Amino acid sequence: MNQSNQMVQEFIMVGFPGIQDRASKNVLLGVLLVVYLCIALGNLLIMVAFLTDPTMHTPMYILIFSLAFLDVMSSTVTLPKLLAVLGSDSGVISITACFIQMFLYGILKASEVFLLGLMAYDRYLAICKPLHYFTITNNILVWKLITCCWAFAFIIVGTPMTLTIRLPFCGPNKLVHFFCEHSAVMKLSCGYDIIAVYAGSTVSLGVMATPLFYILYSYVRILKSVFTIETSPRRLKALSTCSSHLLVIFLFYLVGAGVVITSSVPGSSADVRLMAALLHNVTPPLVNPIIYCLNTKEMKARFVKLIKTKSLFSYRH
Repeated sequence: MNQSNQMVQEFIMVGFPGIQDRASKNVLLGVLLVVYLCIALGNLLIMVAFLTDPTMHTPMYILIFSLAFLDVMSSTVTLPKLLAVLGSDSGVISITACFIQMFLYGILKASEVFLLGLMAYDRYLAICKPLHYFTITNNILVWKLITCCWAFAFIIVGTPMTLTIRLPFCGPNKLVHFFCEHSAVMKLSCGYDIIAVYAGSTVSLGVMATPLFYILYSYVRILKSVFTIETSPRRLKALSTCSSHLLVIFLFYLVGAGVVITSSVPGSSADVRLMAALLHNVTPPLVNPIIYCLNTKEMKARFVKLIKTKSLFSYRH
């Protein structure tokens, strides 16, 4: 397979190069399994709360529901394979499965960034144009905009993917990563293509930066509007309506910045870079349900009701 005249049919996912002994793998496996279960449980609770409570079928909660769906899906695309790699001595993944994982992860992350921008627009309308909020936006419009986020993500992620897929892979086939990340896969190609490299980098930078500029612009407008409010209680109420979203954005871009910094620092080890990428993969999906539960009164009340209903059901049976 590593012969230069033989095309690679599968990659061997190394995972963390510095964590190869069985004891360390078992510890990391146990921690990540618990983390994944918490991610799935927390985000599924948000989704169930939304689906079972018609009073939550409003633009804001539609966006929260969509974020929870993206979080659980992006974690499911990467973590189960990492758990399989840690649990066995083989990290084999077919090249087709690798490209599918890369494509799905890219679409989900790009959709999440665009969704954060859409959530900023929703908060802008709620605070800066409260009297016209439900005349400007409605549930159907929000669903259409979410669909546009997915469609736009599909288009811009698909462009570098088409360039990557056509590259030859003839060895080596050891993928030093815990999932099929674009730049890591590109390094294994024996037909280096500068266009594909720059396309992937440009898309990643554009996807992260463009919504961020819009989010910052929206919150500048929001803060200007908030500080024109004369009474402190109304000002605090206005700020509280966007506090959850601000925390989610801060967390997402903070761990994202960690990935960029560790990748840019000369001499940083592969394990440090991969740990930063892992934190970017699991931290927002793990913490977002906690943020919305603690900062959103309706969501907290619905969570409590669901838990009580489950407890009562278990008692009766």
